[in-house]
Amino acid sequence: MLVFVCIYNSKGSLIIPHSMAEFPAISKLLNLFLNISFLFLILCFTHHFKSSDSSFLLNPGRNGVSGTGCGQLHEYSDRESKCSYVKSHEGCQNGGYIDYLQLFYCNFDPVLGYLALILWLVVLFYLLGNTAANYFCSSLEGLSRILKLSPNVAGVTLLSLGNGAPDLFSSIVSFTSDETSEVGLNSILGGAFFVSSVVVGIISVSVCHSRVSVERSSFIRDIMFFLIALTCLLVIIVIGKINLWGAISFFSLYFIYALFVSTSHLCRKREGLGGAASGSPILPVSKNFENFIGYQTEGRLEAKEPLLGFAGDDDKPTLQENEGVLSERKRRRRCLDLQPSTSSHLFVCRLLFFLELPLYLPRRLTIPVITAEKWSKPFAVISVTIAPVLVAVVWNSHGSELSWLVYLIGGLAGAISGIVSFFTTERSNPPTKWLFPWLAGGFLMSITWTYIAAEELISLLVSLGSILGISYSILGLTVLAWGNSIGDLVSNVSMAVNGGEEGAQVAMSGCYAGPIFNTLVGLGLPLAFKAWSEYPTYYLIPKDTSEYETMGFLMGGVLWALVVLPKRNMKLDRCLGGGLLAIYLCFLSLRIARALVPV
Repeated sequence: MLVFVCIYNSKGSLIIPHSMAEFPAISKLLNLFLNISFLFLILCFTHHFKSSDSSFLLNPGRNGVSGTGCGQLHEYSDRESKCSYVKSHEGCQNGGYIDYLQLFYCNFDPVLGYLALILWLVVLFYLLGNTAANYFCSSLEGLSRILKLSPNVAGVTLLSLGNGAPDLFSSIVSFTSDETSEVGLNSILGGAFFVSSVVVGIISVSVCHSRVSVERSSFIRDIMFFLIALTCLLVIIVIGKINLWGAISFFSLYFIYALFVSTSHLCRKREGLGGAASGSPILPVSKNFENFIGYQTEGRLEAKEPLLGFAGDDDKPTLQENEGVLSERKRRRRCLDLQPSTSSHLFVCRLLFFLELPLYLPRRLTIPVITAEKWSKPFAVISVTIAPVLVAVVWNSHGSELSWLVYLIGGLAGAISGIVSFFTTERSNPPTKWLFPWLAGGFLMSITWTYIAAEELISLLVSLGSILGISYSILGLTVLAWGNSIGDLVSNVSMAVNGGEEGAQVAMSGCYAGPIFNTLVGLGLPLAFKAWSEYPTYYLIPKDTSEYETMGFLMGGVLWALVVLPKRNMKLDRCLGGGLLAIYLCFLSLRIARALVPV
């Protein structure tokens, strides 16, 4: 998950700190690595699929997990016996589109198998975060403008959802099976622990020489709500069961927090304290709003137009500013920022362009995009035509009894949408009327792709747990939590180091506002779904005694920050950072030791 926090300057415009857009060469190289890895995986899968009698695609067990697990796998010593076991044992089929255990034991040798699974894990993390950032969030921004939501309302609803989408969908997918629910619970707790301890600790150590301080009221507000959320979650875990109304109440706590934050922000604004320097950010939002990033001002990026509307007509950017923005974007789009002066360089640029297509093209052909910079009528018509068919495929993959009817509806909806969009749109400009269907379609397809990536990610982690003999909860607490939180580490530390006192305030607020959303919504919504499926009885939460240990260390780190920071006049220093890092390292060492040396 990539976290930023909404702050507003004195004109009411949204300020976006440094992002990867400031490093186009690094971003391009990373993108190329992921796409080349994806092509390598496709070649490997295709080769072994043709040369093997077994099929690891379209996993027959994806309609449900048996719940018996794959616990006897390591009782067999040779790979042939393990291959026969994973083929015949239903509990080894983990519900993804690919049967990873069969792929690992029946199709690949160990070295190539581990390499393929690790590369695929990285690609899935990229797809999960990039889809949320580039497609999901842009649709939410457009919807907030179409619905004419105020910055506060849009901030605490749509944009918070966009920011927490990877964690939320990973949690929802993991709770679809009782066997994997511990992955979702531990990933949320692990992510919250990592961000509130490691990220805050590194920020404190990094800026200690600057003697920057954070606002007391905002810090106390966020950390107290975080403690309340953790306390409620601990009560639910201790009780071991929850009904529908209890889950809804837990989920609704976030809206109480959002209302409190919005009210305090409005009060500060009325008192004349609501400028950018006042802190008190609204909520975390995703950083990758490429369509709205404009010019650089005083070491940070300022939006060409505010994500949630202008404060007044006088604040709109001028034509000259817009032309400068477009020329800058064109410059950054050049191949590694070099002028194509020779035919060989032009060939390299075209080669790089085609290498970037594998992960980009499938989503571009199925997710409607109507922003001015990315508008393309052919893509728009194709996307609205294929999108309903993809939804039908995903729906039927979960065991629909009327699959032919779903495909028929999807095909007809796609054909009608394609014809209508072909005759109602222009080649040069995106549509200016009837925007809601376009944005709603982009929103729905972004959810579809995010769900697909999250579902496959959970399935891969469960398979890795079976291969390595590691508890699913450990993988959720470490791999999934770290993968979803690494963006917080990079973006928040960069923001605090380069943004001065204002940047440190924004980064610290994001380190607590994000975990609050993930705890209350990322866990509350899946619990509500599971309790609804068991209504009117209770949903029994799988027992895992290690969760008490995780909650204890997590709350200990939060309490350490609550005590130390006010005592040191709200200044970020090594005492705060070192203590938080020590708490997390002690916890991690203890969990790894127990995993390696079972009692």
